[in-house]
Amino acid sequence: MRTVPPQSVLEAFAVTGEPRLLAGGQGETWQVGAVVLKPVGLEAESRWRASVLDALPDTERVRIARPVRAASGDWLHEGWEAAYHVAGRTDAKRWDAAIEAGAAFHELLAAVPRPDFLDDRDNWWSRADRASWNLGTVAEAPVLRRLMEAREPVSMVEQMVQGDLLGNVLYEPGLPPAIIDWSPYWRPTSWAAAVAVVDAMCWNGAGDDLVDRWGHLAQWSQTLLRALLFRMITDLEVAKSRGEEWQPHPAYDPVVGLVLERR
Repeated sequence: MRTVPPQSVLEAFAVTGEPRLLAGGQGETWQVGAVVLKPVGLEAESRWRASVLDALPDTERVRIARPVRAASGDWLHEGWEAAYHVAGRTDAKRWDAAIEAGAAFHELLAAVPRPDFLDDRDNWWSRADRASWNLGTVAEAPVLRRLMEAREPVSMVEQMVQGDLLGNVLYEPGLPPAIIDWSPYWRPTSWAAAVAVVDAMCWNGAGDDLVDRWGHLAQWSQTLLRALLFRMITDLEVAKSRGEEWQPHPAYDPVVGLVLERR
């Protein structure tokens, strides 16, 4: 059952009107006037993200969904956070544009230090992220084992990145793309691009040429391996949490072959 933001939350963020459910956002994101409201997951992460986004400079290359403070001065109120609504629509077919917007966003984040909450975050995605990078992790599923065995040690600069680009960039004619729903990870920027490429190929009809087009990025074959593992292990974690047996989705099959060929 979806939770509608209560009146006390609307008042705290100084908005009026009927909340309207937005597409995406895991079915929990609401727009009220010029503000978008969503339930908070990890409070430390939400406060940290808001403080970082609030301090980023404006740029002509990418727009940012700026956070909104509650009347108390806090970024959160009763388990909700808020940001100003930004114009535009998502388009999961604009693969290159999403990666380019991510690159502009990552340039703004380059000096942001690694936050402590990353050590405490424990959800499907964080467990999948750690397993995909930990060379000591060995999976039981044959397809995951093959991918894991193809990994090699890498030495790359890591920084804060957006780990879920493809569906979280908005496009509006005459305006730069906008980054929304930032999922923060401490990884190489090429990994963030690789996740977008994997998503584009598995779910949005991108061809093999997309892999080659971004092949100039650092340690590309190895970041692709880890990006694919990240998405597949997330699905595994979801299945485990529901007590279900995991079977890899057929959409992964051609991408697994392609990534292993190019390692």
